[in-house]
Amino acid sequence: MKTIEVGLGDRSYNVHVGQGVRGMLAEVIPDEARRVAVITQESIPWAVDPGVEQLEVIVPPGEAAKTMATVESVCRRLAEWGCTRGDVIVAVGGGVVTDLAGFVAAVYHRGIRFVSVPTTLLAQVDAAIGGKTGVNLPEGKNLVGAFWQPSAVLCDTDTLDTLPPREFLSGTGEVAKYHFLGGGALDQLDLSDRVAACVQLKADVVAADERETGSRAVLNYGHTLAHAIEIVGGYDLRHGEAVSIGLVYAAEVARLLGRIDVQRVGEHRQVLEAYGLPSALPEALESEELLNLFAHDKKAIDGLTMVLDGPLGVETVVGIDRAVLLQAMSTVR
Repeated sequence: MKTIEVGLGDRSYNVHVGQGVRGMLAEVIPDEARRVAVITQESIPWAVDPGVEQLEVIVPPGEAAKTMATVESVCRRLAEWGCTRGDVIVAVGGGVVTDLAGFVAAVYHRGIRFVSVPTTLLAQVDAAIGGKTGVNLPEGKNLVGAFWQPSAVLCDTDTLDTLPPREFLSGTGEVAKYHFLGGGALDQLDLSDRVAACVQLKADVVAADERETGSRAVLNYGHTLAHAIEIVGGYDLRHGEAVSIGLVYAAEVARLLGRIDVQRVGEHRQVLEAYGLPSALPEALESEELLNLFAHDKKAIDGLTMVLDGPLGVETVVGIDRAVLLQAMSTVR
């Protein structure tokens, strides 16, 4: 087992990574907690034992669960049960569950403690770490949310054994992102070490910029196009697969702006190919429609904004010319 601290002063917490660490749940539940509300989905084959009285709250499957309607439904269930600020929420599931449960924890009674037990690769290396919680609107992903840090995170790599191949592949899209954020040859590590390395990278970024006022935006590398693809819908791509295409697209934009060369773009494609990830945008998705959605992205600061690679590493670039963005779109067809 490896333990990584997310250093945030009095809001610091540990992320435990390794086989069987979900069995530590009772240890990380605050001693004074009377009861635990476990938020999960029916499709999750993993149970947990918090060591105290618990209520299981089942939310709908898939991304459709991340709505304000679901938040209201869960909060009303907690209220009916008599959940108070002395109790604890535990999220057991993928990124949808950890995003939703974390947001519920942030707003119910103006904030109660929660613990994440992410059961997918994507959630373990990204969604469950860092305190960004939220739900979607029809106009965009994660547009309603809050920064609310967990008390602890348990990344049990045993839970990854039951993931369908496409779900595991989706997680590798986020792992691939970390290659370009200083992670290097992550594919040469065994699974637990790979997860721990990604967690350490994210913990370092979050500790430096908890509320995404500056450097934390680099964690959205590849996500501008990915989120637009997900909003449009009507395709067979998972989140990490969309991020993979978004990484290549971001590299091509950076090349057209003279920030990186053709060889660096090739490195992006090679990393994604090694993981078996896609790098081509489906023809059915129209460039203009996707580009129009960029303005709704949370990173938008001053005009068209993206996180791009460059001579100083990955950073936020504002005011990108629309013609450049359209030209780069044609290179990932």
